[in-house]
Amino acid sequence: MPKKKIPVFKSEEEEREYWANHDSTEFIDWSKARKSTLSNLKPSLKTISIRLPEIMIEELKLLANKRDVPYQSLMKMFIAERVEQELNK
Repeated sequence: MPKKKIPVFKSEEEEREYWANHDSTEFIDWSKARKSTLSNLKPSLKTISIRLPEIMIEELKLLANKRDVPYQSLMKMFIAERVEQELNK
């Protein structure tokens, strides 16, 4: 069965509204779809607030200075390493 041609949209808003009201299977044969990795996408970030002892922050800043990175980036690296370690147990 031939598929319909996807229309040209004037704006993202128009496209969003169109797809909210139309079934994509009329336009795309999803049985031929392949998985894809979008490696250049940045993950969503969420700002949090955390209370740490002042001495710990000063020590983190010293360690970060030795590595020539911002201390908050170093904290993210430390947390990411530990999370990965815990998940791989």
